[in-house]
Amino acid sequence: MDTKNLVTFMTILETGSFQKAAAQLSYAPSTVTSQIRQLEQEFSLALFEKVGRQMKLTQAGKDILPFVEQILQNTQQILNYNKEAAELTGTLRLVAPDSIFIYILQPVIKAILHDAPHIQLSISSCPSDDVNQAIVSGAADIGIDCDKGNFPDSVLHPASGPFLGCLIGSPLLSPNQLDFRTPHQNKPIGMIYNEPNSNYQKKIEAYLKEKDIVLRPPMKLQSIEAVKRSVMNNFGIAYVPKFSVEEELTRGALIQLKTGLDGLQYPAVCVYHRNKWISPQMKVAFRILHEQLGVNFESQQR
Repeated sequence: MDTKNLVTFMTILETGSFQKAAAQLSYAPSTVTSQIRQLEQEFSLALFEKVGRQMKLTQAGKDILPFVEQILQNTQQILNYNKEAAELTGTLRLVAPDSIFIYILQPVIKAILHDAPHIQLSISSCPSDDVNQAIVSGAADIGIDCDKGNFPDSVLHPASGPFLGCLIGSPLLSPNQLDFRTPHQNKPIGMIYNEPNSNYQKKIEAYLKEKDIVLRPPMKLQSIEAVKRSVMNNFGIAYVPKFSVEEELTRGALIQLKTGLDGLQYPAVCVYHRNKWISPQMKVAFRILHEQLGVNFESQQR
């Protein structure tokens, strides 16, 4: 059995299609198809089936997935044997929402590249809702995210340092739009957000509902930078991690609106697969995440 075929199998799952897997692996599409056929012949199993226009994993494919992951992990472990005492190479894949990448992980990434300059560092930004799935599917080794609870049983999620949330608005807001403490209000502004299912967003929504403060329909954007720019232009207000707006608050481009949630801290977590072999590359990242973000890996030892 050629492990390259197993890598192709996993890449199809990570990318979502044969064509995208071929592009990522720099193969011709026919090569990917041929490799999967070879696996199916070796295993005497159908691994994919066509559902509508998409290729989906069969039940048999789902059943053998843990074994494929274990084979590839063991292969990687052999290739990395004793590399901790030599020059560290290999791949490390990180995933996080863009707000965390932009404002929290920059020094972490810099430290990883300094301490292990020869590894291939793959970085992906995705919505907070997709971080767990990236870890479960094997598309990423480590994820950093806000703690939303309800984690899959297959992942570990040691805590990182907490962050403050804050409600922000434009300095152009009129005085009667600044009050978010008095109940029973109907305000001619809407909420702007890019992480609608984050725990801090749910908290502000619950707070406004409890206070009976009614806003206009929300605006949903793709990035924290788009949210900030829209708030600066007085298109609405936003509840965001305070670390993402410190600079704008200091220079007066944004203002903090007082609420009953001021001072409330939200936990963050480091997410990785429970059954994944902790490679030397991951160990470097774990050490740096502990040093810089206070991630407590000992709280969920394998």
